[in-house]
Amino acid sequence: MTDFHQGGDISTLHSLYVAFDREEYLAQLEQRLEKWAKRTGIGLMLPSLYSEIENPDVLDRIVEEIGKVRYLKSVIVALGDAPEEERFQKALEYFGRLRTKQRHVRVVWVDGPRIQGVLSKIQEREIPVGVQGKGQSVWVALGYILARGDCEVVALHDCDIVTYDRVLLGRLIEPAANPHNDYEFCKGYYARISPTERVMKGRVTRLFVTPFVDAMRSLMYERGYRDLGAFFSYHRSFKYPLAGEFSFVTRMIRGVSIAYDWGLEVSTLSEAYKRVIQRKIAQIDLSTNYEHKHQEISAEDAGRGLHRMVVDIAKFYLNYIRSHGVSLDDAFVDMLLHTYYQRSLDFIKAYSDDAEINGLSYDRYQEELTVRYFRGFLWTAWEQIKGPHESTLIPSWNRVHFSIPEILDDLFEAVEADNRG
Repeated sequence: MTDFHQGGDISTLHSLYVAFDREEYLAQLEQRLEKWAKRTGIGLMLPSLYSEIENPDVLDRIVEEIGKVRYLKSVIVALGDAPEEERFQKALEYFGRLRTKQRHVRVVWVDGPRIQGVLSKIQEREIPVGVQGKGQSVWVALGYILARGDCEVVALHDCDIVTYDRVLLGRLIEPAANPHNDYEFCKGYYARISPTERVMKGRVTRLFVTPFVDAMRSLMYERGYRDLGAFFSYHRSFKYPLAGEFSFVTRMIRGVSIAYDWGLEVSTLSEAYKRVIQRKIAQIDLSTNYEHKHQEISAEDAGRGLHRMVVDIAKFYLNYIRSHGVSLDDAFVDMLLHTYYQRSLDFIKAYSDDAEINGLSYDRYQEELTVRYFRGFLWTAWEQIKGPHESTLIPSWNRVHFSIPEILDDLFEAVEADNRG
């Protein structure tokens, strides 16, 4: 059973229900959501690669569980890796099973000629739209949701969750949908344990983001950069900052910039920090355990796996530090590398003790080797952003709208025309 500890400036919503009857809890949760949905439109966005449709063992379960709920007004699929119309048509058919009289379904064909035409129109005004990937797909789908204007609350989760169920979905949505608690942004978190291998997962969170953010919080406060210290203290409050699940009120996303690379999750937390007062931000325990696909470290290839993930996340944090008044050079970043590394070793000791008392396998040598790789990836990130460097953030839809007032109408028509066939 989870604890009930509160720490930091954001609220933590725990899984205290596990002490009681789960089915009764689920029934009451969905009853509340159905009641609120009568006055508040609730939408779900699903970023999905075409390859995930071809992995029915996972996605079929997700679609089956979503199909059972009655509180969703819309399901918006942000489809990626589908340049051929045949793939788009198959996605339309696959996700179309979620359509009911009360719930519409739209597949946003990001690679299709109509959406690409909208993106080209934006680029003609010298506004960056990023590169193909999850971040760009999410950004385009958010624009469509704004253009449609019928949902006040939206949740987002990935399509590779092996342990998915309706409790996860309902708990993800409730904080933002509940009219009595006043949350505008909620981040999911969960345990990452492999039940077959009996080992801890989530290496980038455990071995890079958490120790790096923890070290930066201390370092910035010690050097008198109180604003940056508060920023990293906020990030340190999240139990699983790289979780791909969150919910939010729709009005928030008008001004939010979206990262098109692996910095998507941490940059979204940063946008919430900038735009939402912290008492309106929460994190919620979604599941007793969470399994999804795992990435290789890819030590020799900076364009793949955990290597690329760490580099992209590190670039975001380094750019944030630099853009908020701290001058970075080789000597300063070298100091960051060593500070991060020493802090990581402290965390590895704690992880090892935690694993031992819980009967898990824990390879301290491999964990320390991974941290040494991550330390090198941090330097790679620095080398990539030296000097003038374009941000990986796609500007907010408000920014685009100011330059092209009709752009959301264009996007709406493009998605509707694609879905009419």
